[in-house]
Amino acid sequence: MPAPVVMVIGTASSVGKSTLVAALCRLAARRGLRVAPFKAQNMSNNAAVTADGGEIARSTAVQAAAAGIAPTVAMNPILIKPEGQRRSQIIVEGRPWQTLAAGDFWRRKTLLWEVVTRNLDALRATYDLVIAEGAGSPVELNLKAGDIVNMRVAVYAQARTLLVGDIDRGGIFAQLLGTLMLLEPAERRLIEGLIVNRFRGDPTLFTDGVRILEERSGIPVLGVVPWIEDLGLAEEDAVAIEQSTPVMAQGITIAVIRLPTIANFDDFDPLAREPGVTVRYIDRPGELAGAAAVIIPGVKHTIAARRWLRERGFDEALRRFPGAIVGICGGYQLLGERISDPLAVEGNGGDEVGLGLLPVETIFVTTKQTTQTVAHARVPWGGQAPLHGYEIHMGRTHRIGAASALLTIIQRGAQAVLEEDGCISPDGRVWGCYLHGLFTNDEFRHGWLRQLGWQPTTSVSGSVDPFNRLADHVARALGETVLDRLFRLT
Repeated sequence: MPAPVVMVIGTASSVGKSTLVAALCRLAARRGLRVAPFKAQNMSNNAAVTADGGEIARSTAVQAAAAGIAPTVAMNPILIKPEGQRRSQIIVEGRPWQTLAAGDFWRRKTLLWEVVTRNLDALRATYDLVIAEGAGSPVELNLKAGDIVNMRVAVYAQARTLLVGDIDRGGIFAQLLGTLMLLEPAERRLIEGLIVNRFRGDPTLFTDGVRILEERSGIPVLGVVPWIEDLGLAEEDAVAIEQSTPVMAQGITIAVIRLPTIANFDDFDPLAREPGVTVRYIDRPGELAGAAAVIIPGVKHTIAARRWLRERGFDEALRRFPGAIVGICGGYQLLGERISDPLAVEGNGGDEVGLGLLPVETIFVTTKQTTQTVAHARVPWGGQAPLHGYEIHMGRTHRIGAASALLTIIQRGAQAVLEEDGCISPDGRVWGCYLHGLFTNDEFRHGWLRQLGWQPTTSVSGSVDPFNRLADHVARALGETVLDRLFRLT
């Protein structure tokens, strides 16, 4: 018998679906259930790499970690990676499929329904429970005919479906009741309950609101989930940094350039969580003032990002910047002498002079490097412990002359290798590499921060597992009776 499916859909994007799925995965796992997350289709440049080298959304990998299992491509069989200019790279079952304009993808979308059902069926045959996530709103009426991620999945699996609204953004009654009104009768019958998410203040003050929602909808409100601060989990996409509220700088400041189609910006979350470190996302050269370091992050369209940097005036600003300059993946490519895409692997291709801050050149090829990777640092402050991370890139970069490498790669996937990666300037101030996840390695992160003059303002010890903290938070809001009903296996 296939495993039951609990499905979390939302009234809109960014209402907290991904976080609630992570919480439910951890709660089910703590009950001894073999549980897996599932999201049929995701749109994000924040990607993760599975053990077999497949790409899935970072948020799905986080949910797998909450469930205590390794992520697989079955958990997110379709990943859309925007490249700007209304084009996206489509990843199907972990591998690049096609790069398409939005209209072309829409016309091909129905071909992918079989991919969705095949992978969901595989998970249901392997696990006790699957917790699925929708995308955006399930009632975008002009798009609903091509739905392969929201209520079509729920109907296919006959899922116990939860509808989530974000009270912090306002209009919670219109969000929830309007969505229910636009669902088809067969879809609405699957809604087990409503969740009011991100409530600030005392949830008992919303008692009348709960009553009104239940009276108007005829569906129970399963919980009012309070706002939770500083959870420390990777965000699904760049909306989080676009909407982030500036914070007062404490200790040293690290500026991250918010490039168009920025990718894998959760690379820098470990820096932001350090006491005495402020990470600030910027898009103007003047915002470099006062920063100890600037990071050029990964990006989905490197040549377009190079032109954007020039148009914004970052070329001269970076040449004059006195602090450390770091590039990760696409950012590493941008630091070099030249970037060439003769086969139009990204967008329309082209050839651009780089920022000229590292003696490297990059050429794009059609084969994508996607691996979980282990390396050793070749700098004194990098520590002795192996560095664990992952690579996602289509460019191949080589150093010019006698330039020094930053890392020695010793393992890709299950294969032992011995290969140099990255580059560092003679004074150690400018460096870059392809290894995502570099700053999750404590010795490397702390060593680099000390190079910048970092002195932690407080000591951190015995930190709470963020998944358990999240799970406890959601469990208090929903209650054990609701969880019993959601997690039943019959």
